[in-house]
Amino acid sequence: MATNTSPPVNKPGNHAMSPTEWGLLLFLSLIWGGSFFFNAVAVTALPPFTIVACRVAIGALCLIAVLYATGGRLASGRKTWGAFFVMGLLNNAIPFSLIVWGQRDIASGLAAILNATTPLFTVIIAHYTTRDDKMTVLRIGGILAGLVGVAILIGGDALSGVSGHLAAEIAVLIASVSYAISSIYGRRFSRAGLAPLATAAGQISASAMMMVPLALIIDQPWHLATPGLPVFGALLGIGALSTCLAYIVFYRILATAGPVNLMLVTLLIPVSAILLGALFLHERLEANDFLGMAAIALGLLAIDGRVFRIFGRAPG
Repeated sequence: MATNTSPPVNKPGNHAMSPTEWGLLLFLSLIWGGSFFFNAVAVTALPPFTIVACRVAIGALCLIAVLYATGGRLASGRKTWGAFFVMGLLNNAIPFSLIVWGQRDIASGLAAILNATTPLFTVIIAHYTTRDDKMTVLRIGGILAGLVGVAILIGGDALSGVSGHLAAEIAVLIASVSYAISSIYGRRFSRAGLAPLATAAGQISASAMMMVPLALIIDQPWHLATPGLPVFGALLGIGALSTCLAYIVFYRILATAGPVNLMLVTLLIPVSAILLGALFLHERLEANDFLGMAAIALGLLAIDGRVFRIFGRAPG
């Protein structure tokens, strides 16, 4: 998932979401969950770097078109674009590539569940790198619950070194860590006063400038067999829907509901990915996958804190 670009300078307060905002949140979880489905289709015919290069190139073109159509313009300046390249590496190039690589061996639903650990790593990293986002008792409990969920997902076989998919699972977890780091790094864009859509277009464009040459050098896609229409459809879907449209909906929710409400999308993305994988790819997850997902969801709810505050004051 790419949920880590910086929020607007004037962030709204979080409040109970309206039916429209809940509908947009569900829609966002569907199109971001769809990225794991699209990856699963594309990886059957294309190597990871080519898939990621197509995703960010299509996403960049669409975002730039939307940016200029709405009266915006790309940012300028060497320092700004240097930051875009760092953000593009952390928030797009590294995690997108690792997730696609991991999905060669694991189901799209499991990849989405592992990716849902991003807020857990964000809490840990933010505690040690920021002054205003420290751990609380409830957050620590949430982290522990989330880590237990990850351990359940990976399973005892992986811990003993006999799991055939351990490397793929670890790759997706490293992608989550990269997303978490990018969420901290990305705060500089709001402080610099850059418009959110311009930030998204800039970082995705920087990602395309990195990934397209890399895919051409390593994958040499002109030597690959021509993929079928489903693969082309998956590439278009992951670029136009799961990247461009996702960012537009992301900032629409952020502008009215606030960042904490928006964080709830991480609970819904795995469900969307599992449903899409089951409906169209005939994927099946084991009982421990659902148990692990439940533990991760509990951890995210604890980090969010709102459910616990309904029944009493959450511990600080």
